[in-house]
Amino acid sequence: MQFTPTLLFFDEKGAVALRLNGFYPAHQLHAALDYVAGRHEGKSAFADYLARHARAPATGRLHEQPFFLKTPLDLDRARKPAARPLAVLFEQKQCAACDELHQQGFSAPAVRAQIAQFDVARVELFGQQRVTTPRGQSLTAQQWGRELRVSYTPTIVFFDAGGAEVFRVEAYLRPFHLASSFDYVASGAYRKEPNFQRYLQARAERIRAAGGRVDLW
Repeated sequence: MQFTPTLLFFDEKGAVALRLNGFYPAHQLHAALDYVAGRHEGKSAFADYLARHARAPATGRLHEQPFFLKTPLDLDRARKPAARPLAVLFEQKQCAACDELHQQGFSAPAVRAQIAQFDVARVELFGQQRVTTPRGQSLTAQQWGRELRVSYTPTIVFFDAGGAEVFRVEAYLRPFHLASSFDYVASGAYRKEPNFQRYLQARAERIRAAGGRVDLW
């Protein structure tokens, strides 16, 4: 378990019908309950169900950032070896949490400092634009999202320089946790400390010991 709270929903046979990693706002949690209670896990992906049943007021547009890689996206790490890790942001237009990520998360100096260590690509979860993935596949954004089982937006999937996924953020995060997730990968801490919660606690203690301020919420 990497995020708290984490919720596991089981079906009548004891199999996991749905897993929610981290905080979900009330309207999405309500949709998750309906998804499991209605036994929709065998009918559609949770991401598709959320898109249809859990919309919140949002700007209805994708936000641009100067650190995004230019399109069309060619993320093939074998053909284009890179010294920097890769962060892929999956979002969609009708997404209040995506709006907040851009307005608050990406504007925080601590977050921007960590992002500078990465190649960052933005992908529209249900988009039809083609992407060359870190493993060299040519897929539409929607196909890639389904292959990676992305159900929440915004989700950030981190890849190492060789194109292997090493970590992902698929829950609502405040700036401290967002900056920490980038640092977790950039510093290589994920190799030594597989539990992100323990890493967060240790990082917060280091910052406080140095006289810094940690704003968890």
